[in-house]
Amino acid sequence: MTIAVLDYGSGNLHSVSRALARVGGDPVVSGDSTQIAAADALVIPGVGHFGACLRAICHHGLDAAISDFRGTGRPVFGVCVGMQVLFEGSDEDPEEGLAVLPGRVHRLPDDVKVPHMGWNTVTWTRPHPYTEDLPDGTRFYFVHSFAPDPGDDTVGVTEHGRPFAAAVARENVFATQFHPEKSGEAGLRLYERFVKAVAQQ
Repeated sequence: MTIAVLDYGSGNLHSVSRALARVGGDPVVSGDSTQIAAADALVIPGVGHFGACLRAICHHGLDAAISDFRGTGRPVFGVCVGMQVLFEGSDEDPEEGLAVLPGRVHRLPDDVKVPHMGWNTVTWTRPHPYTEDLPDGTRFYFVHSFAPDPGDDTVGVTEHGRPFAAAVARENVFATQFHPEKSGEAGLRLYERFVKAVAQQ
């Protein structure tokens, strides 16, 4: 059961890989489209700048790899900026997003501390297999200045200056604005649910 962790130069791919391995996954860090296509699931990590991440993904031809993989129905999991690039665009950069999810990513308000860095609670807005054993108010670790508004695909909401989508899901795609790999036991439980879903497909 191989989980490809997309390697396009993002900084958090090894911490994501360690967390997946800890809960029973078999992560392979790769930027090779053929190797990615052969995996059972795909994780898109991301830290830093929306436009820089997207340009790196496209430069390596990994936008097509993501699209092709998603089209197979196998699980896809985006993390932080790896979630943001799935939207149509972002206030942070004019680069177009991958448009897997509708809507745009907006900057957090200036009347709160930005970047939003640290622990915050998530309220679940609809059930999802990955979150079913995590109660409302579970705390996760965030590091970001931009976030999508809540919408039809939202699974969990957090507030920092305004409500924003902390977790989203559409078909075989699930993504979080927070970092599960930095979120202690709750984050590992989320990854564990993901790994179990991959094993059962």
